[in-house]
Amino acid sequence: MALATRTDRRPSLARTLWVSTVGKKTVMAVTGLIMLGYLVAHMYGNLKIFFGLDAFNEYAHWLRTMGEPMLHYEWALWIVRVVLVVAVVLHGVCAYQLSRRDLAARPSKYVHKRPRASYATRTMRWGGIILALFIVWHILDLTTGTVHTGGFQSGRPYQNVVDTFSTWYGNVIYIVAMLALGLHIRHGFWSAAQTLGVGNATRDRVLKATANVLALVLTAGFVAVPVAVMTGVVS
Repeated sequence: MALATRTDRRPSLARTLWVSTVGKKTVMAVTGLIMLGYLVAHMYGNLKIFFGLDAFNEYAHWLRTMGEPMLHYEWALWIVRVVLVVAVVLHGVCAYQLSRRDLAARPSKYVHKRPRASYATRTMRWGGIILALFIVWHILDLTTGTVHTGGFQSGRPYQNVVDTFSTWYGNVIYIVAMLALGLHIRHGFWSAAQTLGVGNATRDRVLKATANVLALVLTAGFVAVPVAVMTGVVS
């Protein structure tokens, strides 16, 4: 009787969703949109550096006090961080597993070497790796100060940003990562819309245009900061 009970037990909905290809694509779409929302807010905050030292440092301080007095100091910021870490991990795991399934489904190489996807699609995997490595470097540089050059100063984010982009390698790492981000967003937003069933014959053109605009605006917005430091606009 015990064996029969175990045999008749059905997997949970969450388990069924997780193991299916459609489920993994849905998880990637949802987590991708969460990260996209964060990127828009993060870019907006970064651009405050153009309003001067006080404005940028006050914004960085506000990030740690938002939600007060209901939430304690940095609680809201840590909630955002935890949500982002979960989203990044789920996104990365699903991307890896889907990639392995794709390779397993076609173990032999194609006879015709004709490109089967756009440039952005074909660089999504490498772009994801570049972004993952960049996130680690970015945290160690401007959050913990572990790899920061010029002497990391806690509580002085404006000067820390200027220090980072006063080095050629800091600019190269950041700009290359932002270009990879633009390609990732361009393809990812479109893929998420298709996975979530938003696209159709009449909306596809608008969705593609939106993906292009988002990719362009976010890339330009993020790259504007190191370029401003390099050219002396921000110093």
